[in-house]
Amino acid sequence: MNRFLLPVSVVGTVIGGTVLLKDYVAGGACPSKATIPGRTVIVTGANTGIGKQTALELAKRGGNIILACRDREKCEAAAKDIRGETLNPRVRAEHLDLASLKSIREFAGKIIKEEERVDILVNNAAVMRCPHWTTKDGFEMQFGVNHLGHFLLTNLLLDKLKASAPSRIINLSSLAHVAGHIDFEDLNWQIKKYDTKAAYCQSKLAVVLFTKELSRRLQGTGVTVNALHPGVARTELGRHTGMHNSAFSGFMLGPFFWLLFKSPQLAAQPSTYLAVAEELESVSGKYFDGLREKAPSPEAEDEEVARRLWTESAHLVGLDMAHGSSGRGHSISR
Repeated sequence: MNRFLLPVSVVGTVIGGTVLLKDYVAGGACPSKATIPGRTVIVTGANTGIGKQTALELAKRGGNIILACRDREKCEAAAKDIRGETLNPRVRAEHLDLASLKSIREFAGKIIKEEERVDILVNNAAVMRCPHWTTKDGFEMQFGVNHLGHFLLTNLLLDKLKASAPSRIINLSSLAHVAGHIDFEDLNWQIKKYDTKAAYCQSKLAVVLFTKELSRRLQGTGVTVNALHPGVARTELGRHTGMHNSAFSGFMLGPFFWLLFKSPQLAAQPSTYLAVAEELESVSGKYFDGLREKAPSPEAEDEEVARRLWTESAHLVGLDMAHGSSGRGHSISR
């Protein structure tokens, strides 16, 4: 009998160690127990994945949750799911297509007209490693949705956020931003050969730079803005990479995927933390890797690049710097 004790002990130790390592890699649950009754929250891309789980977490804490999604039917289904699971009736779906400047303006106009306040804006929606597609206004899809769409949306809602202060903006970036570079001569990949990975990295670097510059502009307003890398999660976001669908990766790399890939629920914890934690009320302009503040890439901290990107982005989306939206965006020819 004793001869089985050592092997069993070893197996138990390995399993226990692996589970602990996975918990460490995943980052754990949001440590804050703060609730947000009466506060209005907007989460983009909330019909699935991290966005849906973030909306659910914030609905549990009593918020008035607005799911902003391109697919209205899926968004309505997600809102119904969240209402059923949390018993919070104040969860609803609204149409928002971040690949359309017209849709962004219509959504923002509706929010400004109908909502008394906007306390938390979670810019979660994203496109990853898609083919060389363009938005309705001619922007490269990843740069257009991940950065420009949220740039315009946030700016259009700033007055409402300021009036609701203290309020928070959370921008989802990615660790991939460290490999990004802002090519001001060809932001929309009209000249150089399209590289879907490089385009994704550029778009996520743009999110961190936008966060830095927006934080600078919001000093003294009571509105904070932070960027984060939620971790690598098994969601629909990676559908264009083909990795999850590969028979080889499923068989050979499955254990590593299990270890390194978060569930959407765990990946939503950093967004939840930045949205509710009382100790972060005055923290702004920072980059978080999971639940921990971390220095972003050197280019992400370049103030000159951040200011130039802001100016270029405002021009591209037709944002009048003095009076908000000018009403029309600047299309880009291919």
